[in-house]
Amino acid sequence: MAVIISIDAGTTGVRTFALDENGVQVGLAYKEFTQHYPFPGWVEHDPTEIWVAVQDTIRELAKTLSEPIACIGIANQRETAVVWNRSSGLPLAPAIVWQDRRTTKRCSQLEQQGHLGLVRNATGLVLDPYFSATKFEWFLESGGVPLSADLAFGTIDSWLIWQLTGGSVHATDPSNASRTMLFDISQNCWSEQLCQLFKIPQSTLPDVLPSSGRLGVTANSTEFGPGIPISGVAGDQQSALFGQACLEPGMTKNTYGTGSFVLMNVGEVCPKPIDGLLNTIAWDLGDGPVFALEGAIFATGAAIQWLRDGLQIIKQASDISSLAESADSNTEVFFVPAFAGLGSPWWDPTARGMLLGLTSGTGRADIALATLQSIALQTRDVIDAMTTSANYEIKALRVDGGASVSDLLLQIQADQLNVPVQRSEVTEATALGAAMLAGLAEGVWSSVSEVQDAWTLGQEFLPRQPLSEAAELHEKWRRAVERSRAWAS
Repeated sequence: MAVIISIDAGTTGVRTFALDENGVQVGLAYKEFTQHYPFPGWVEHDPTEIWVAVQDTIRELAKTLSEPIACIGIANQRETAVVWNRSSGLPLAPAIVWQDRRTTKRCSQLEQQGHLGLVRNATGLVLDPYFSATKFEWFLESGGVPLSADLAFGTIDSWLIWQLTGGSVHATDPSNASRTMLFDISQNCWSEQLCQLFKIPQSTLPDVLPSSGRLGVTANSTEFGPGIPISGVAGDQQSALFGQACLEPGMTKNTYGTGSFVLMNVGEVCPKPIDGLLNTIAWDLGDGPVFALEGAIFATGAAIQWLRDGLQIIKQASDISSLAESADSNTEVFFVPAFAGLGSPWWDPTARGMLLGLTSGTGRADIALATLQSIALQTRDVIDAMTTSANYEIKALRVDGGASVSDLLLQIQADQLNVPVQRSEVTEATALGAAMLAGLAEGVWSSVSEVQDAWTLGQEFLPRQPLSEAAELHEKWRRAVERSRAWAS
C-alpha cells in the first residue's frame, strides 16, 4: 500500500507526515526553525533554514517507511514572501513573514491614494501589510534586491516546489496566489494592473496551477529520490478547510494556530467584498475555483506563547487550561492580544495588546482564563460578521490546530457561538488536506465524496452557558477591543 507525504511548512516549524489511503498518520517528523525579530514589528525567516528543515524531516521520515510513495502534498504558511535567484537557487534576502508590519505606512499611503477599491474588487483582500505584494515591493525598493531576469518571487510553497524539483518548476496554486494581493480571483490570473501598481514584473511570479494536479516531480537531490509527483498544494488554512471536509457551501472551520483562521466555504461564485472579511480562493481541483470567506485573527496561539515565554506564568502551552480552570469564574480581566494589530473584522494595524480589569487580586489564573476567552471571543467576532453578511448560518464549527486540544477553550467557543463545536479525530487537518489534494490528483481517492467520508468526529462540545451570560461577556470584550484600537497611531 502506497503512502502520501504531506509537508506542512508552518510559521514556527516543518511537520512532514506520511499518511495512508485512509488518511491515517503512519509517520511524522518535525523540526523547528528560527524566528528573527530585527526591529519592532519586523518578523523574518531564513528561507534556507526552512528548506533544510524540510530536508531533515524528509530524511528522518524516509528511514521509517517501507511502502512506496504515491505523491507529495504541500501546505504552507501563506503570505510570507521569499525572493531568490533562479540561477543559483539561493535566497536574496530574509523571508518577510506574514506577521511583519514594516509596510504599514505604505498600505496607508495606497489607501489614501484611492487604491483600496481596486484591491478589494480584484483580490477580495484589504490594503494591509499582512499580504505579500507590499513585501515584494519592499524587497526591490528598500531591501537592496536588484531587479534582474533571474529574479523569482514566491510564497513558501513556491520556494519549496522550486527546491524539490531542482529548480525546474516555479509554481503556486490559486489558494496561495489569492493571498499575494496581486491575483485577480474572479479572473483566476495575475492582475496586470496590480502588478504595475506594486511595480512587480509578472515574469518574477510563479505559474498558477490547480491545487490538485501534478505540478512537477522531485529531483535526484531529494531523500525520496527522483520522479515522485508533487500533486497537491494549498495555503495552510485552505488546506485545513479541505482536510476538515468542509466541501459544501456554509460549512465552516477554525484552525487555532499561531493565529486563528476562520474559513467558510461559499461555493463556486465569488462573493462581493464584505467589510471586515476577506474573499479568498479555497482551492481549484482543476475545474475552476471554489471560494471562501475568511476571517484572519493574528494572535491566538501566539498569545499563549507570550504567557509562556514573555510573562513565564506557564512552563508549557498545555498548562494553560488547568491554570485557567482554577480562576474565579467572576473575574473581570480581559486580554486583547493585538501584538501586531487586529485582523478581522477590524483590520486595524495600529491596535496594540492590552490587559484590562486588573486589581490587586488578579493572578496568573485570571490572565490564563482571559487568554483562552480572547481566542474564543475573537472567533465569535469573525463568525458574527460572516453570518450577518453571508447567506449561510453555520450549523457547527469544525476545529483543529494546537489549541484545539483544550476542552475548556472549545466549551467557551461553543457557548459564545451557540452552536456545536466539533473537534475532528485527526487534529492535523492542514496536513490531511494537502495529502487529500495530492491523493485526488493521483487516484488514491477517486472522488471528493471519498474525501468527505474520510472525516471522523473526535469530540463535540455543545453550548451550555445561558445566552445572556455569553452576551454579557462578549459585550465587555467589545469594550476592551475599542480601547486597544488606534493605540499606535
